[in-house]
Amino acid sequence: MILTRHEIREHINKGTLAFEPELDEFQNQPHAVDLRLGTVFYLPKIWRMTEAGREIVAVDVTETAGDNYEKIELKPGQYFDLAPGESIIASTLEKICLEAPDIMGILYPRSSINRRGLSVDLTGIIDTFYCGNLMIPILNKTSSQVIRIYPGERICQVVFHKLTQSLTREEALVHGKIAAKYSDSDGHNLVSKKDDQEEIDLIKSGNLKGLKEHQY
Repeated sequence: MILTRHEIREHINKGTLAFEPELDEFQNQPHAVDLRLGTVFYLPKIWRMTEAGREIVAVDVTETAGDNYEKIELKPGQYFDLAPGESIIASTLEKICLEAPDIMGILYPRSSINRRGLSVDLTGIIDTFYCGNLMIPILNKTSSQVIRIYPGERICQVVFHKLTQSLTREEALVHGKIAAKYSDSDGHNLVSKKDDQEEIDLIKSGNLKGLKEHQY
C-alpha cells in the first residue's frame, strides 16, 4: 500500500516520519514527497599519484570508495555545472528518519529532471528505521550541453509503502549478516562502504559454491 499525502502528514505529526530541515509546501505531492538537492557533491577521481607514479583509478566494488572521490561542498547561492557525460554523487538536503515499524520508502527521479537531460538513477530502498541523508547519483546524459544544477532544487521523490508486517528496529537494521552500513549517514559520508569481509573473500576467490553454502 502506498501512502497518500494525508497519511504522510499523519506520520509526520506523530513523529514516526521526520525530515530535517522540515518539508516546505513545494515538496508536498499527492502520494510522494519531493526531496531537495543538498550542498555536498562527490566527483569521481580519474587518477592518483603513488610511489610508483601516476596511476589510473581502478574502481573495485568490493572495496570502500572514499578515496575514489573528491568531495566538494557549495555555499548557499552557488551552483554546480555538470559537463557532458559527467557522473557525480550528491546528497539530499533533507535528512530523513523513518521511525514507524511498518513503513519504508523508495526513491524515484522527478520527470522534470529527466527532461533537462539528467539521469537520476533509482537510488533504492529507504529501510524501516533508517535515519540520515540520502545519496543521489546524477548523470549528464547529453553529449554537448553543460547542465547547471542548484542546491535546494527538487531533485527526486520518495514514495512510502506500508509493510505487510512490522519489523523491530533490530530486525530492520540487519542487512544480510552485518548491520546496516549507511544508517546515520550525512552528506559527508555517503560513498560506498565494504560488505561483509567473509562474503568479499569468497567472491574474490571465485568460491561461488561457498557463498551458497550460507543458507538463507
